[in-house]
Amino acid sequence: MNKFSDFAMNESAIDGSKIKIDNVLNKEILVVAYKIKDSKFNKTNSDKCLTLQIELNKEKYVMFTGSSVLIDQIEKYKDKLPFISTIIKIDKYFTFS
Repeated sequence: MNKFSDFAMNESAIDGSKIKIDNVLNKEILVVAYKIKDSKFNKTNSDKCLTLQIELNKEKYVMFTGSSVLIDQIEKYKDKLPFISTIIKIDKYFTFS
């Protein structure tokens, strides 16, 4: 008989207090982990939802966004995690800087 722990992937949970992206704009954050899933909402042009685990002032937070720019950036630089960044808003989109 197989044990679940023998074949299951050890996925770490993304935990922390929920925070809105507007509350961390232009602040230096530590991006710790992320997950990308299909979005439950289709308010934006993206059909994906990015869940980001961050640290701000030594507190853990989780935020959600459909930003295709942030999704593209996090996928491109996922091997650099954890990293320090600032999320800024340029016109109508968010980006790491």
